[in-house]
Amino acid sequence: MHIAMLSAEYPPRWGGMGSTVYHLSASLAARGHRVSVITRSGGGGNPPNIEGVEVVSVGWLPVPMAFTRSYGRSALRALKRLHASDPVDVVHLHCPMISWSAKQFRDCRNSVAPVVSSLHGSWLGERDGLVDASKNKEAAVWANPNDLAILMTAKHYAGYERAAVRESSICVANSEATKQDFMQRYSPPENWDCEVVHWGVDTSIFVPLHRDDEDAMAVHEGIRSRYDAASSDSRLLLAVGRLAARKGYASLLRAFAKVHASAPSVRLVIVGRGHLRSRLNRLAKSLGVGEAVHFESGMPFEELAELFRSADLVVYPSYYEGQGLIPLEAMASATP
Repeated sequence: MHIAMLSAEYPPRWGGMGSTVYHLSASLAARGHRVSVITRSGGGGNPPNIEGVEVVSVGWLPVPMAFTRSYGRSALRALKRLHASDPVDVVHLHCPMISWSAKQFRDCRNSVAPVVSSLHGSWLGERDGLVDASKNKEAAVWANPNDLAILMTAKHYAGYERAAVRESSICVANSEATKQDFMQRYSPPENWDCEVVHWGVDTSIFVPLHRDDEDAMAVHEGIRSRYDAASSDSRLLLAVGRLAARKGYASLLRAFAKVHASAPSVRLVIVGRGHLRSRLNRLAKSLGVGEAVHFESGMPFEELAELFRSADLVVYPSYYEGQGLIPLEAMASATP
């Protein structure tokens, strides 16, 4: 089959959705299907080269929340051009970062192919997570344009999620919780066809530490030394994810300060990009744990996997997720 994959995130835009779509596309191509990924332009690099996967970049308006509509229109135009030259058998949308109206869904279904919509989470869920984050005094909930846009417009953009529920041939939720979230918020029709398919991780990369392998142990010891956690009584904590209010990092730092007061050798590594880094860094210093907290903007998958298996504990303080990959990557690495 020729599958058109419409996702606002795809490498070099990594993240939960980008990683999922990357691995899904590669797996479908390995099974003999052809995949055309239609994604947003930009991202700071070139997409990975995968045999059987073509990447088409389209323009979009860089405005919080509104980008989902502009990208959606551009993606639909590109999809029709693609179908005219190379007929598409299935269209696979990744919601909520693409917003199509009911009319656009019907247009796609009638002029191109049936539509499968993956439900990665809801805008209303994101909004509720931000409200909880604000109540718990997370940093900059009301200062960041993206978060502010979600708080103010989630109800409007929920209408496009309702269209996805009602107009898609099949919906795929990434967890039972996500499916229940959509059922409660959008009252789907009685004949709604929604399957739960959990995300997975690359278990060839995220593996437990091989303590009988000298090279693996040398890397492990180097990581522990880099973060001043080489002594036998040290503990290394790891948190991974975008530096945004909904992710709960301010709460994590306040909790970590209490742990550090009773166990001064404990260290925390936070891996993620985002607008909150300077604020979180200042908070760590004000809590007296500035030297015990290390921020990393990002790293290749292989290096991140090494960090996962070298940590003593992975912490996941997010206020809302559809189904986060971080706990799965920790489990695959045998790290609690």
